Amino acid sequence: MDSLLARLVALWTRSRLEPADLGARLRDSAAPVCYVLERRSAVDLAVLRTLCAKLRLPRPRRRLLPAPANAGRASFALERPVGLWRSRLDRRAPRELGVLIDALRADPSLDVALVPAGIYWGRAPQKERSLIRLFLAEDWAIGSRLRRGFSVLVNGRNVMVQLGEPVSLRSLLGGEADTAAVARRVARVLRAQLARARAARIGPDLSHRRTIVAEVLRSRAVRQAVAQAARERNGGERKGRDRRREMLLEARRCIDEIAANYSHIFVTSMSHLLTRVWNRLYDGVEFRHVDTLRQVAAGNEIVYVPCHRSHMDYLLLSYAIYQHGFAIPHVAAGVNLNLPVIGRFLRKGGGFFMRRSFRGNSLYTVVFTQYLAAIMARGHSIEYFIEGGRSRSGRLLAPMTGMLAMTVRSFLRQPRRPVVFVPVYFGYERIWEGATYINELSGRPKEKETVLGLVRSLHRLRENFGRVHVNLGEPVFLERLLDRHAPDWRTQAGNAQEKPRWIAPLVGELSVTVMRHINAAASMNPVNLLALALLATPRQATLQDDLVRHLGTLLAVLRAVPYSERVTVTELTPAAIVDYGLKLQLITRETHRAGEFVRMSAENAVLATYYRNNVLHLVAMPSLMACCFIANAELHATDIQRFAGRIYPYIATELFLRWREDELPAVVDEVLAALGRCGLLEPTGNGGWRRPAPTSNAALELSLLAQSTVQTIERYYLAIALLIRAGSGTITQKALEERCQLMAQRMTLLYGFNSPEFFDRALFGSFINLLRSRDVLRTDEAGRLVFDGVLVEVARDAEIVLSEQIRHSILQVTHG
Repeated sequence: MDSLLARLVALWTRSRLEPADLGARLRDSAAPVCYVLERRSAVDLAVLRTLCAKLRLPRPRRRLLPAPANAGRASFALERPVGLWRSRLDRRAPRELGVLIDALRADPSLDVALVPAGIYWGRAPQKERSLIRLFLAEDWAIGSRLRRGFSVLVNGRNVMVQLGEPVSLRSLLGGEADTAAVARRVARVLRAQLARARAARIGPDLSHRRTIVAEVLRSRAVRQAVAQAARERNGGERKGRDRRREMLLEARRCIDEIAANYSHIFVTSMSHLLTRVWNRLYDGVEFRHVDTLRQVAAGNEIVYVPCHRSHMDYLLLSYAIYQHGFAIPHVAAGVNLNLPVIGRFLRKGGGFFMRRSFRGNSLYTVVFTQYLAAIMARGHSIEYFIEGGRSRSGRLLAPMTGMLAMTVRSFLRQPRRPVVFVPVYFGYERIWEGATYINELSGRPKEKETVLGLVRSLHRLRENFGRVHVNLGEPVFLERLLDRHAPDWRTQAGNAQEKPRWIAPLVGELSVTVMRHINAAASMNPVNLLALALLATPRQATLQDDLVRHLGTLLAVLRAVPYSERVTVTELTPAAIVDYGLKLQLITRETHRAGEFVRMSAENAVLATYYRNNVLHLVAMPSLMACCFIANAELHATDIQRFAGRIYPYIATELFLRWREDELPAVVDEVLAALGRCGLLEPTGNGGWRRPAPTSNAALELSLLAQSTVQTIERYYLAIALLIRAGSGTITQKALEERCQLMAQRMTLLYGFNSPEFFDRALFGSFINLLRSRDVLRTDEAGRLVFDGVLVEVARDAEIVLSEQIRHSILQVTHG
């Protein structure tokens, strides 16, 4: 009968193994393998048998041990439905487990590898009181055979089999003499492991939207906020009751605006639709370092914190997570995306909406915080963009810490599961909003998102947008930060009224750490490399042979001094990268008597700054070292170290570089040695370095490498020159930022820079703020900037790397 069922199941079902690489370890296991299922089910066992036969894994129906005879087969279930209608569960320790324990005690040389096996049909979490989901729901702990049959028919083409890491039964025996007691304890351990795996793969049990809405409105914090808002309005007792009712309705409107309305049917349908969309738009979606998710998903509250490049980010991450067998997160989206029809779809995909600013609306703040706490307490993974909005320049924006602070405080109120932040890097070879970003960087106002605008853009589905790279960064564990900032935080947990002083510095460190981990998981794709190479040339044009040589230099430097182990670099050769750029129409090729030229149009050159800025941090240190030799044929290592120490804090803050300042000397030595191995620098023998002969190809390559960061140093020098010219105590920060932006725009027009961020006022503001934080600048009582000789020393160090021509150009503009 079992064999017949297995054949029928094999004909109808389609299953896949997660993780895919576990099979080899099971085949090589020294100890006999025994599969542990959550619940007794002939269909689940048939799926497992079929998969094991297909992958040549140990069979679950084979006899496990040669003796004793009653040792049973190589699988057992922890729970067994009982009763006429299978409406109850027998959760006692299974008899087979007790037999195995006795066998191991009788023979000290024996061991058994217990392998938790989760069989997930359709991967749909349980939802309350929804008839169709009774057939789609994965969590059918109590259900009839009829319901099981419907589930197999509906979900049979979408079955995931997750096998856990083998666990030695002997290591779990302990010292109890009673076999039944040991069996109960081992069963609890295995049951908890399977429950954590289920929550990680399909998500926690879901509640209807109205259930969470009611829970939020009934919470003490919301009731207090409603009462406070009513008291702040004048009126008598009767009017006071009316005001409370009015404020309660306002709270209801807030939560209706915020809350998601997750639908597994919608998510499953969209996964099929998005597969077709991505295949049309992209040449592939690469999801890297997924092992990170496998390591942290079980038993933790996962908070995905991606960089924000495009509106596609929302869909791509959820799609990639779902396709790799994990529960999709609830995603925080700006309320500007709550459009007719579109907003409804986003809610069904797990999206919840938030306003751009909570300022001045304490009731909305409390309602949103309580909603966030409610979905976290239920075990939903969440996702939000801590930059606040999409980056138009390609650089990471300064983090907005509001959502991080809410997450930390929600965890402190109800510390049920450890919180793990998973940074995510998006790397596009061609971005959907490219033309819009060019317009906005050129000074045009931001276009408002509308349904009509979306419809107008549908024709672009016929275009080719290259590949998308989604890389997971190194996780950040909240409890480790809490232990460092507040060792006694566990004694304060649950106190919703207190806001400890250490929250702000903790959130600040958390935000910077997340941003650094995002950058440390970057992807260097062919478009990034072409942008770095061609933007370093005067007119974004060069001989094809020269371009191929410089691409080879960039790849050699990236491999000689890798930024981090999570960075991925294209495997294409330099010549193939040029062909790829031609295919994407990013560059054009022209044939001339002097050779084949490759050039980039003016419009593509502006957009190329976006792709260069995505990865500028990966070449920042090699480029800074190359800058030292723009105006110097030879420098001693101590001079290079002094310059690096002076400029690094500002570059590191702007680009979220990963190294601490005390690590810098070793990093500088490592980069200089790598440039030497690449033939771009030569040691002098007396502790210094020299550039190659001026007429050599290596000298040209070194000069091109320097161009990636030289404009950043020019921007710093421009701000310092304007401040020194104005004089100490004569100009406010606001006026200086305006003057910097105006002078930078003038330089752009005069010298033809294709780099809109060169005159980005926000970058000037960040630089001035950092000068103030490092006490290079101060403000007097009138708010004017005050400085001393330290600022002049910073300017002198900048002069080390800037050529005389560049310095004169900047000074000429500032005096104009």
